[in-house]
Amino acid sequence: MAEHHEDLDEAPEPPILDPETLARRRAALAHVRKFGDPVLRARAREVDRFDEDLRTEIARMGLLMHDAYGIGLAATQVGILHRVLVYRVEGDSPVNALVNPVVEWSSKEQEWAEEGCLSLPAVHVDVERPVHVRVRAQDEQGEAILVEASGLEARVIQHELDHLDGVLILDRTPRDQRKEGMRALRAALDTAADAAS
Repeated sequence: MAEHHEDLDEAPEPPILDPETLARRRAALAHVRKFGDPVLRARAREVDRFDEDLRTEIARMGLLMHDAYGIGLAATQVGILHRVLVYRVEGDSPVNALVNPVVEWSSKEQEWAEEGCLSLPAVHVDVERPVHVRVRAQDEQGEAILVEASGLEARVIQHELDHLDGVLILDRTPRDQRKEGMRALRAALDTAADAAS
């Protein structure tokens, strides 16, 4: 998920990145699946093994999210069909991991905010979501956890949960923004393809 302008999943590129940081960001983004990859439309499977492989997967996702300047990342975005997401709303806070997350409750109060996505380069669209959510999940050890989130944290969790169900922000935005988002996405993907060749 981009960082906040109120946008999520993909933080806007900082104005000045030193060459090493820029290289790390590009390397991290290269591991994130982009629009058109079928895994982004797949529903992830529940995790039933809480082992060292899972903990390694979560640590890797957290590092990729950090290096890509994101604030949320779902396992499907890195090609893994596990119901796992990581997020960090504040830059200096630890990475949070939710395994097998389920929304138990969401508020009737909703708000529109702009969201972006690491899997949809250059796309920023308005999405309406509940302001408050309560999510039941497990941690990386398999212990039950309950997260009550509001504002940006609630939005990030919902965005990443959508990824685990194969839903993208383009599916949740008004039609005019969807069209504009697709134009921006095509341009960004064409630019990336030209740069790679």
